[in-house]
Amino acid sequence: MSDAYAKAGVDQSAADAAVAGLVAALGAIKLDRPSAQVPLPGHYASVIRIDERTGIALSTDGVGTKLAIAEELGRYDTIGIDCVAMNVNDVICVGAEPLAMLDYIAIEKADPAVCAEIGVGLARGAELAGVEIPGGELAQLGKMVRGVDVSGACFGTVALDAIVDGSAVEPGDAVIGLPSTGLHSNGYTLARSALVGIALDDERLGRPLGDILLEPTAIYVKPVVELLRSPVDVRGLAHITSGGTDNLLRLAAKVAYAIDDPLPVPNIFGLIQERGEVPAAEMREVFNMGCGFCVVVPDADEAAALELLRRHYPAAKRIGRAVAGEPQILS
Repeated sequence: MSDAYAKAGVDQSAADAAVAGLVAALGAIKLDRPSAQVPLPGHYASVIRIDERTGIALSTDGVGTKLAIAEELGRYDTIGIDCVAMNVNDVICVGAEPLAMLDYIAIEKADPAVCAEIGVGLARGAELAGVEIPGGELAQLGKMVRGVDVSGACFGTVALDAIVDGSAVEPGDAVIGLPSTGLHSNGYTLARSALVGIALDDERLGRPLGDILLEPTAIYVKPVVELLRSPVDVRGLAHITSGGTDNLLRLAAKVAYAIDDPLPVPNIFGLIQERGEVPAAEMREVFNMGCGFCVVVPDADEAAALELLRRHYPAAKRIGRAVAGEPQILS
């Protein structure tokens, strides 16, 4: 990771080391039974076997510093959509169908109006994803948190013989990109640092900047589940978050990905790059750059997959192909 993100306050190398420490400690858990985990190292969601045929897919995530924009604008009604999206979009990456989510709201002091607005977004996100939210937790943490933080955990089911981990991807397979709605819920620390000095009601991009920054994360559940239920051979699914199309490398296949025809980049990314003097390579490391989700299918299924996906996302297109070589992104 380059310097701009670290200067803005996010040290990704330190975060990676912290995660490694957590994983090492959790890997030492001793049970009086065999592990029920399905090995999916580095993938988007975890899967636990519940019987010989079925697994539960699990994911947890939050909204991050996008909440700082909501707080500044005093608008919290879309943040719940982001919370749902960041969780369900990970669960579908293993081929699972999300069923339910739990939310966790950490707040300095309970504010009924703020929580009601967050609830509106959670309900809308649940409807878009086709999941229930049967419960959650509201924690008043006083001085431990300033403002509010919103996160959640999602649960889904998947047939063990239908798990999509990317291991079936082969050279020649098509990589189809689905457009993002903007920043989604990643890179806001860098975005806010780069855009400091621009008022949130500034309309140089055609809409108030605050509206653009609060645009909810796209929820890809319904088109992806529809694709999984179709005759199309879905070989890989990647939620494009922080790390950009490098997230394709979380798939299990030992292939490279040539991204030679990327989706259009929304203007907000250009403004961030210009104002923050962020190198192009770092922009691709931090942001989705207009592509929020990728689907990998055989060349023979590309047309059928695009026909289905374009019913939901008319701008969906093949952005590249899997190619022989060591795992890397070629662009």
